Amino acid sequence: MIRLSRLTDYAVALLALMGKGDALLWAAPEITAQSGLPLPTVSKILKLLAKAGLVTAHRGAAGGYRLARPVAQISIADVIEAMDGPIALTDCSEGSAHEACGVERICPVSQGWNKVNRAVKLTLSTMSLAELNTPSYAMQEAEAGE
Repeated sequence: MIRLSRLTDYAVALLALMGKGDALLWAAPEITAQSGLPLPTVSKILKLLAKAGLVTAHRGAAGGYRLARPVAQISIADVIEAMDGPIALTDCSEGSAHEACGVERICPVSQGWNKVNRAVKLTLSTMSLAELNTPSYAMQEAEAGE
């Protein structure tokens, strides 16, 4: 099973919250109150998102965080890579931190995994946070699967 980390799942939810809200500048305690996540978790996620350039931090008494660009310009891949690193389905996939395994020399499927990995990454790169956050989009997807 391919599964995103819990922090990545939370990061998507926090960015969606920040993108839907009226506030341009969000304080971490405000995000905590709105999301129900603990403040240390929210702070950790915001720091990682800021490091990746998805949010910008503003210091001071009236400081906080704001989206670095509109949610329509933030891909799901951007968020995953900010939180978990490169998208790679297997250790030998292109973009993997390891790019090597014990059976690499005799593996007949490594190129196939690279093809699958590229397709998954393309899909995640072309889907924006705004699309994921649109109820009608989710409903269309559910209806198409029926």
